[in-house]
Amino acid sequence: MLQTAVRFVVSAIVLMLVGYILPGVQVSGFWGALVAAAVIAIMGYVIEKLLGDRVSPRSRGFVGFIIAAVVIYLAQFAIPSYLNVTLIGSLLAAFAIGLIDAFVPTELR
Repeated sequence: MLQTAVRFVVSAIVLMLVGYILPGVQVSGFWGALVAAAVIAIMGYVIEKLLGDRVSPRSRGFVGFIIAAVVIYLAQFAIPSYLNVTLIGSLLAAFAIGLIDAFVPTELR
């Protein structure tokens, strides 16, 4: 339970950082980032279950990158008051989040 809470808080902070730095990504505060992180995690989980582990947003390949960008882009429609992302913004956000996740993993190991 603590691991899940830490993961969502770290993901929300990363999402806020990405929203602050990148054009085309707007996140409304910490609570908005926390809700967005939860929605993105749920959508990523569903896609991973539908398509399998090899093409999950957590994989390190091009397909995982594209799926992560699509998940970020589609999340804005589920929570429009918390997250606003352009298509280019979702690609940049997926790239930045992937880079940050490579150095600061959002999962405790």
